[in-house]
Amino acid sequence: MLKLFAVMAAALQAASPEYGYKVVRTYPHDRNAFTQGLEYRGGYLYESTGLEGRSSIRRVKLETGEVVEYTSIPSPLFGEGITVLNKLIVQLTWRHGMGFVYEQGTFKRLRQFQYSGEGWGLTNDGRQIYMSDGTADLRVWETSNFKELRRIRVRDGASPVSLLNELEFVKGEIWANVWQTERIARISTSDGRVLGWIDLTGLLPAAEQSGVDVMNGIAYDSMGDRVFVTGKLWPRVFEIKLVPKNTRR
Repeated sequence: MLKLFAVMAAALQAASPEYGYKVVRTYPHDRNAFTQGLEYRGGYLYESTGLEGRSSIRRVKLETGEVVEYTSIPSPLFGEGITVLNKLIVQLTWRHGMGFVYEQGTFKRLRQFQYSGEGWGLTNDGRQIYMSDGTADLRVWETSNFKELRRIRVRDGASPVSLLNELEFVKGEIWANVWQTERIARISTSDGRVLGWIDLTGLLPAAEQSGVDVMNGIAYDSMGDRVFVTGKLWPRVFEIKLVPKNTRR
């Protein structure tokens, strides 16, 4: 009996906390944007879009959704995640093992680099870049040459969490969309533990779901402490606040 209680106590202690959400505000989003990467800098969203022949990076006015800077990526490349660091934009592609570096101000392509496997999401903490590849591992790269330093296995308790997609660095944690779900994992950068789950079920109203794809895209305004989320081909970007699970919006 004591052993059973000990096992139950350990399970409860290991359970990751869950959060719901409150919508603070919504903003327009291009319904043709197959969102693969999203970041916020100085009043603008920086967005990478996918699909062959439609891939791009763009700078977008948050308030209006207006695209004020744009560059396309030639076929057959399929754009994936981006991160903005040291006035540069770093972008992945899906299955070609090819990344690009752009000047943040002009979107001029400065160089390209290679990596193994698939490219999914990117984020950075100012010192290192974190990359997802669809598995349960996050790769940690040097910021200057994208050399892989190590990998972090993401786990919820004892279970690996795969299909990690778009990434964002938020207050010392990595937040990751889990592909084909409406959940975001909050991940420890030190050991890959899932620190909590954000359940965004029902965020996009049913009346607006025609023609859309999955949730993907997290951006954090560190100065204003604001979180923005969207999805592929979604008509809106949502500013949200986390609330305890089961709290009404």
